[in-house]
Order: sequence, then structure tokens, then C-alpha cells
Amino acid sequence: MISRALAALLAIALNISAATAQGFPERQLTLIVPFPAGGPSDALGRAVAQAMAAHLKQSVIVENIGGASGTIGLTKLLKAPADGYSLGFGTIGTHVANVALFKRLPYDPVADFEPVGLAGMASTLLVAKLDLPASNLQDFVTYARANREKLTYGSAGVGSISHYACVLLLSNLKLNITHVPYRGVAPAMNDLMGGHVDFMCDQTTTALPQVLGGTVKAIAALSDQPLQQAPQVSTAAAAGYPGVNLRSWNAIFVRKGTPAPVRQKLNDALRAALADPDVMRQMTAVGVELPRGADLEPGAVSAMIAQGLERDVPVLRAKGEYLD
Repeated sequence: MISRALAALLAIALNISAATAQGFPERQLTLIVPFPAGGPSDALGRAVAQAMAAHLKQSVIVENIGGASGTIGLTKLLKAPADGYSLGFGTIGTHVANVALFKRLPYDPVADFEPVGLAGMASTLLVAKLDLPASNLQDFVTYARANREKLTYGSAGVGSISHYACVLLLSNLKLNITHVPYRGVAPAMNDLMGGHVDFMCDQTTTALPQVLGGTVKAIAALSDQPLQQAPQVSTAAAAGYPGVNLRSWNAIFVRKGTPAPVRQKLNDALRAALADPDVMRQMTAVGVELPRGADLEPGAVSAMIAQGLERDVPVLRAKGEYLD
């Protein structure tokens, strides 16, 4: 009797879920970008939102809610209904680094959210001031080990990808270098160009234009694959450091409990957006790699989060730097 009752309830729930998805979306959607307008995540989020709107035949409004390394925006998503109308733009920072950097993180990146799909990735670069006497990673390691007490590296702040990447790099190189955090990547890059800090690690979307413009020099791509936009830059793997492989990523999330058919419709819209020629052209120009094949599945995001939590969080925690 109990099993029949449970089966009946399950059937009712599935029918309600299917009916909900059939008409979805019936009104405007909101994509919460948990960072200020104008940054690389915002640019990708807006391009994807516009293209998804065309597929869904409903507008997708981008709402920038910056602050506290993305936690304020994601906390708003956590409080929204689990109906697919509120989306969140998560990153390697919000879903991995923040676990290590907040003693009291207001959300659980795995238990509270469900990935819709990966929106874009970017390799990271080790870049240095022009007069640093190193042109590749081997030279850099030799110089840094001999001058570790006087070297400094800049970042966009504790928890930023530029901080995250350098912590992982220096951990692999077994180097302890003084960190100089800034309020954003622009002032950090300006001081690197001016020679006030010695090096930075940052994603290609912000670092590559400076390399190509000749204002800083690229030491290495912190990856196992050469950069499409700058194949002349050697990789960390080629220099003998295969463990130094970090790509930043952006993905779309919904509240846990959002019906599976709704998540599928959103994933279909995301796939269509990433195949849009205008989105491809815009993102390729700024060094964003758009996912293809298996990377379009929501499970790819879950796998990257799991890898980051296992591999990177212990390294970040060991630094003892916190945001609260």
C-alpha cells in the first residue's frame, strides 16, 4: 500500500514537472552575474544571455550583483525559487576558491546549486615586467629561487583568478614570494607595467592583450596545451611542470531542485548560444575558449568543481589568507 502511494506521488510530481517544463519559459529570466559590470565574466555573461534569449524566445536580463568575491550574488540565487527563471553565473572562484577563502561561506557550491552547463574557459598566463631577466619558465624558476626575498607578485585581490593561479604555480615550484593584492586587475596590471611588482598570473582575457601590446612579457602558459592566440608562448608542461595546468571557467547554475526538464531546456539554449557565430567571434577575440563536445554536458562542470575542491582547496587553505 505504501509503495503504491509513493509511486502515485512520484507520478504526480513527474507530471507536474513535465507540465512546468512544457511551457517554460513563460516570462523573463534573470542571469545574476556576481561581479561588477565591465569585467570578463560580465562580457561573457551578457553575450551568452542575449543569445540564449533568442533561443528561448524570452528576454534574459543580466543583473550585476558584485561584492565579497561573488558570494553576495550567489546568495541571492540561493534565495530565489528553484524554477529556472533565476540563473547564476558561477566561476572557478565562486565554486572552488571561495571554499578555501571563506571561513563561513554562505552557500555550498555542490549541495545548493545545479549546473546548467559550461559557458567558457580561459587559460592563464605567467606574465612579468619587461626587464625581468627571464624569458621562459626555466629561467624564471632559476631567477626566482635566487631572488625570492625581494620578488613580489601582484593580483586583483585575494580570491581572484590572478591570486589563485599564482598560489598554485608557486606551490608547484616550491617558492614563497610576497603577494601584493590590489583592488582589481587593472591597477595590478598597471603596476606590473610600471615595474612596481615583478610578475602576475592572470587569465588570457586580461593578460594576453598586454602581452601582444608589448607592455608586459609572457613567461609561460600555465597549461598543458599551447595558446591558440599566442602559440609562441611555451607551456608549463613543456617546461617540465605538467601539474601546473589551470584554466579559469564560467558556468551557468540554477538552484538545486530545479526540475530536470527545465534544466535541459536551459542547457539546450546555452548550447545554441555557444554555437552562435557572433558569440564565437566576440569570445575568441578576447581569448575565451568556448566548450565543445562532452564539455557541454552539465556533468563537465561538476567534474571541474570536484577536481578543484580536491586539488586546489588544500593548497589555497595552506596560505592562510581569508576573506572573512
